[in-house]
Amino acid sequence: MPRVRRLRADDWQLLRTVRLEMLADTPMAYVESLDAARRQTDTQWQERAAAMSGDSNVTLVADGGEDGSKLSGLMRVVVQHPQDPEKPLQAMLISVYVAPEHRGLGLADELLNQACKAAGEDLGAEHLELGVHQDNSRALAFYRRHGFETTGASRPYPQDTSKLELVMERPLP
Repeated sequence: MPRVRRLRADDWQLLRTVRLEMLADTPMAYVESLDAARRQTDTQWQERAAAMSGDSNVTLVADGGEDGSKLSGLMRVVVQHPQDPEKPLQAMLISVYVAPEHRGLGLADELLNQACKAAGEDLGAEHLELGVHQDNSRALAFYRRHGFETTGASRPYPQDTSKLELVMERPLP
């Protein structure tokens, strides 16, 4: 099983490679296009990796190669600051990806378990929210297995507004 760890700012080249792989593999799952990602400069990737390893978010990656030259998975948790100060702090799970050769082997479970732990312990969130395409029954079942429930809320799916993104949430310990 690949080792799960936090993304570091100096992982920008690994981040670029896995992000391009993510966008090529599942273009409808991410708001960014493959062409837009390919046009980014090295400096932009460096800035992106630094931002993704900042204080208000946690980006977990799974080292995929024996020599650490590839990432086989990624999940990012970002803090959502509530409009109402009386509401509990919430985090959102975004940029979920596991490379095809690692799917079905438990890596997604490990990444999600660590993402939930980081959201609660490191970011201080009381709930973790995510959005999933209404037709993605595999993802819905995966998240339900991990204690997420649909909230009844939905929003137009960014890449195809004729479809819905269902909001799921789970409390954090």
